[in-house]
Amino acid sequence: MERIVECVPNFSEGRDLDKIDRIVESFRGKEGVKLLDYSNDEDHNRCVVTVVGEPEELKKAVLEAIDRAVELIDLTKHEGQHPRMGAVDVIPFIPIRNVTVEEADKLAKEVAEEASKKHNLPFFLYEESATAPNRTNLAKIRKGQFEKMSEKMKDSEWKPDFGPDTVHPTAGVTAIGARMPLVAYNINLDTDNLDIANKIARQIRHINGGFRYCKSIGIELEDRNIVQVSMNLTDYTKTAIYRVFETVKMECKRYGVNVLGSEIIGLVPMAALVDTAEYYLGLEEFKIDQVLETRL
Repeated sequence: MERIVECVPNFSEGRDLDKIDRIVESFRGKEGVKLLDYSNDEDHNRCVVTVVGEPEELKKAVLEAIDRAVELIDLTKHEGQHPRMGAVDVIPFIPIRNVTVEEADKLAKEVAEEASKKHNLPFFLYEESATAPNRTNLAKIRKGQFEKMSEKMKDSEWKPDFGPDTVHPTAGVTAIGARMPLVAYNINLDTDNLDIANKIARQIRHINGGFRYCKSIGIELEDRNIVQVSMNLTDYTKTAIYRVFETVKMECKRYGVNVLGSEIIGLVPMAALVDTAEYYLGLEEFKIDQVLETRL
């Protein structure tokens, strides 16, 4: 039986197209690996790659991409709206077909062990791979970002799971682990007031009492002169896209602003969109196998 794992590595480069292409090249033309999508954002200064493959072949491609990112990205010269702590900021492995979360976890640990030794690069295990409760949430690991990570890691509570106890001078620190599929979802507001976006993000994210499976921050989109509520929905089956969208619209009213639109970064499970269509269309007894493409 075919075994498929998905990986969605995030690289801290969204502006230099040559560097992005050299990193993404690691996933092209590889036996047992398929590059599904990649996108870069200049405001975030970040590139998100979506790739699937057989476990062992995918592992080789990810290790090659880490090699190139460590070589090309210098975080001492990096700035952007999105929080980051590493040249390869985060590497999630997601079980897709005939693979368990435990197997995805094993794959993540093998990559971390090999890359940490090769590059003297520290790795934190997160989500399903976390070795302590305070390491499950990526936002807690990343808090302080690259600039303050060296001081943070002096605390024994933040000793890395793999690699040295000190930050790599240019590549920082990487988070890696197994997780379920998430939806990277952003909502744009018709204001340039970042404080409003941050206040709304605070209302909806789990860490501040919001939706259990929502992580969010406010971000400036300088090229459009607007702000954005940027989110990761870590379990769309329990925190639905439409529910978050409607809540953000409601919160906007208290500040006298409106939602301009929204966007999905990378790929999204069809079930997440069907769930949203069911809500807005008021569909009754609808099943996903009624979607034409699921029968092809």
